[in-house]
Amino acid sequence: ADVFIFLGGVAGWTFLEYVIHGWMGHTFRTFATPLHRMHHRDPRRVFAISAWLPVAAIWIIGVTCWGLAPAVVFYSGMVSGFALYEFVHYRIHFVPPRTHLEAYLRERHLVHHYRVPDRCFGVTSPLWDHVFRSGIAAAEMRSMRAAVAATPPLSGTSNAHMFPFRPTR
Repeated sequence: ADVFIFLGGVAGWTFLEYVIHGWMGHTFRTFATPLHRMHHRDPRRVFAISAWLPVAAIWIIGVTCWGLAPAVVFYSGMVSGFALYEFVHYRIHFVPPRTHLEAYLRERHLVHHYRVPDRCFGVTSPLWDHVFRSGIAAAEMRSMRAAVAATPPLSGTSNAHMFPFRPTR
């Protein structure tokens, strides 16, 4: 049962990723909007880096107080989803893809960055873009993916060393 609860947390993360990126970063004006705009201007700027302190603190408190209760297992899945998102998002911007899946996710995210910033909010999964109709039709997406496919990975470093991150204008 714990495996399914954990996987439910990972799946829950994909929805939270969509909410944070699509709704809080683009659709509505929130505290995340200027941080995300900074990332669009310079993809080296990692705006989620400061979230790791409270995420880790909540996880440590949860494990300490409740052990591996179902809610802690679910949250552990969400934290793992967040870690996977950070890993994938970094690779999308800084590393040439090694697999077809990486190439697909990279091209899809670069379409979001450089062609249609009000679409394609899912970074690790297109699922919620399908559910909320913020994706792009297959034929048009193939054309846009082809247009960004040759975009070279970024060089230099990210701002991950600035942990905890404080945005500047």
